[in-house]
Amino acid sequence: MLTKDQLAAELKRIATTQISDITRAVKEGQKAIALNEVRDMAQRLNRLADAFSPKAPARPATEGAEAA
Repeated sequence: MLTKDQLAAELKRIATTQISDITRAVKEGQKAIALNEVRDMAQRLNRLADAFSPKAPARPATEGAEAA
């Protein structure tokens, strides 16, 4: 189980990295890459959320995640 400080650090790391990648892709006009980055961020956040409620049923894969 993560501590509150570890959770905060992980959320900041995910947000900083993904938002940077999304911003870069948008500036370069690469819509598909930006959308993939958004999906990746959602998956990472879902995995982090699942780590706090392991008894919850598994989340279905997001549509198109296999192509990412």
